[in-house]
Amino acid sequence: MGKTMYLECSTGISGDMFVAALLDLGADQKVLETALESLHTKGARIRISRVNKAGLDACDFDVVLDEAHENHDHDMEYLYGSGAGGYAQEGGHDHTHEHGHDHHHEYGCGHGHKQACIPDHMHEHGCGRSSHEHRGISEVTEILKSGRLTERAERLAEKIFRILAEAEGKAHGVSPEKVHFHEVGALDSILDVAAAAVCMDNLDITQVIIPQINEGQGRVRCQHGFLPVPVPAVANIAEAYRLPLHIMEEQGEFVTPTGAAIAAAIRTGDSLPHRFRVLRSGLGAGKRAYRNPSILRAFLIEEIREPAEDYICRLESNIDDCTGEALGYAMERLLEAGARDVHYTPVFMKKNRPAYQLNVICTPEDAPAMEKIIFEETTTIGIRRAYMERTVLERETKTVRTPYGEIAAKVCGVSGAERWYPEYRDVAAAAKENGVSYQEVYRAALAAFGKEAE
Repeated sequence: MGKTMYLECSTGISGDMFVAALLDLGADQKVLETALESLHTKGARIRISRVNKAGLDACDFDVVLDEAHENHDHDMEYLYGSGAGGYAQEGGHDHTHEHGHDHHHEYGCGHGHKQACIPDHMHEHGCGRSSHEHRGISEVTEILKSGRLTERAERLAEKIFRILAEAEGKAHGVSPEKVHFHEVGALDSILDVAAAAVCMDNLDITQVIIPQINEGQGRVRCQHGFLPVPVPAVANIAEAYRLPLHIMEEQGEFVTPTGAAIAAAIRTGDSLPHRFRVLRSGLGAGKRAYRNPSILRAFLIEEIREPAEDYICRLESNIDDCTGEALGYAMERLLEAGARDVHYTPVFMKKNRPAYQLNVICTPEDAPAMEKIIFEETTTIGIRRAYMERTVLERETKTVRTPYGEIAAKVCGVSGAERWYPEYRDVAAAAKENGVSYQEVYRAALAAFGKEAE
């Protein structure tokens, strides 16, 4: 089933903060190094170390660019102009002290203000002095495919870059294919995004809860002037993926486009379980020096349930303006995504309009993902949610051999006895394959299970 992660983005999110938090959470550094080395990118060396942020020990995922790719990402005066002192801590420094051992590798880079440029004299808000390398989304995809990333990590990295390209393209009125990532984007983003995807895969995280992402305000210097915060790419991603932003009373850019794209790609919900255990926590350090230190906290969690209790979630919505085809497709998607049951009930709504009431039964942790599908695939504008206790029989799955092939069944215990429920799909498939009736295969399965119980 994978693990569940809660991200606390109280001081924003960036690519380097995210990777550092996952490394601190337990992602295998050697696995990450091997994956990044396989991409054969040049231009920087990576440094993973421990730093002190506001008195807290945190992991730092740093990429040191060579002279040809150097940028102003952490130069507060450059980013915010002559008033930078008001953005940073006293003296413009974060008073960060490194300790422990650094590990250097000559294969690429991974932090910063991830931006892009557009051809024909239209340039995005990159913080570099000039653009040295241009790579479009297709070239970036080729680089990702050329490495030894797992299939799941590669898919996630491509998804993040696609979100970035769509956001940058919208900002400049061009298609995502015409967006060209330059300088920081060409090297830094490739390694940052790849590192994020590799760490997610290595930790086997499948559910990510992000209740809120805090962002600052004001302006940030870009290649050709100043832009408002949130920068256009971040605003476009927040709009397209319904990111839960909160604007703080703080001057500065706390959410980078890469950080926003990562959040959009991995977020599956915004509500924490009512009660949960923290299995492990990780702290990722940012680089910019603000009054509020840039720190991203990540938690591996599990929901707490009482041993004698079981809970289920019911999602309900009345829909009077959606086609039958769309409703049928919505049901398919919901069931494929793990819904326990989906059904429609004919109802009459206000003004005597005939309609359907959609009911989805799912686990509480799956509710946010189910709601996302309902909003995407139907015309509803609201969903009711109810949590209910339930009583269920203890069950397990067993498989037996019959004259028509292997058949699986649910085995439930009732008052010390067992009940067998052959799986419909197995029975139906065997009936078609052998040219016999469904009932004949079903009886054969029950007989086989009965012999095994003896």
